[in-house]
Amino acid sequence: MLSPDDLKLVLQRDGLSRADKVLLVIASLGQPVKNPAIVAQAQEAGCNMKTWNIADVLTKARDTTLRLPGGYEVSEKGHARLEELGVSKLPTAAAKVAQDLRKHLASIKDDTTRAFVAEAIQCHEAALYRSAIVMSWLAAVGVMHNEVVTNHLAAFNTEAKKVDGKWKIAVTTDDLGRMKENDFLDRIAAVGMVGKNVKAQLAAGLNLRNGCGHPNSLKVGANAVAAHIEMLLLNVFDKFAT
Repeated sequence: MLSPDDLKLVLQRDGLSRADKVLLVIASLGQPVKNPAIVAQAQEAGCNMKTWNIADVLTKARDTTLRLPGGYEVSEKGHARLEELGVSKLPTAAAKVAQDLRKHLASIKDDTTRAFVAEAIQCHEAALYRSAIVMSWLAAVGVMHNEVVTNHLAAFNTEAKKVDGKWKIAVTTDDLGRMKENDFLDRIAAVGMVGKNVKAQLAAGLNLRNGCGHPNSLKVGANAVAAHIEMLLLNVFDKFAT
């Protein structure tokens, strides 16, 4: 969210609490991040935190961060605080979508999928819009693969075999990755996992992802990315990842 130069400037503001300063430093780093990296980044930006008890500062910061096994990450409340500090580059609607998606992180059980979701949010907040579209789509596909394996595997394999006699019966999510994504959407619609209209929205999302995943002249902005992520949020993450 914050470049090193932006961090140097914002840390010079009057009236910032220690919690605000630590939050700003965390927002400038790839997350999750541990204490030594926080202190080092702050030092580079001209703020000496070597004598600070980072854990104590963040404990008193009213849930602006999440403490994960890999370190600290900005929470939903933390992103709201960053917006109050004027460092969010996203339009309000786009920022709200990012906050909503963050709510789902803890409920996504698959570690790989959760990492894709977290990276998609970070790309979105850093205005890396094409990357945000690609990463959010990969996360959604991961969620849908898990849903098939958990609840629809027999029906899916039957349908896939009916359409393609050479289909090798899938057992794991990795097996499902052998199928082209357009075909995968057709199969999950055929077995009733998603409806016709949802499948159409997902197909449009796949087309956008393909456009963003290759070098070309396509341009996308914050609101277009927000719409893409919101579609996945409502039709995939809300439905299958919790």
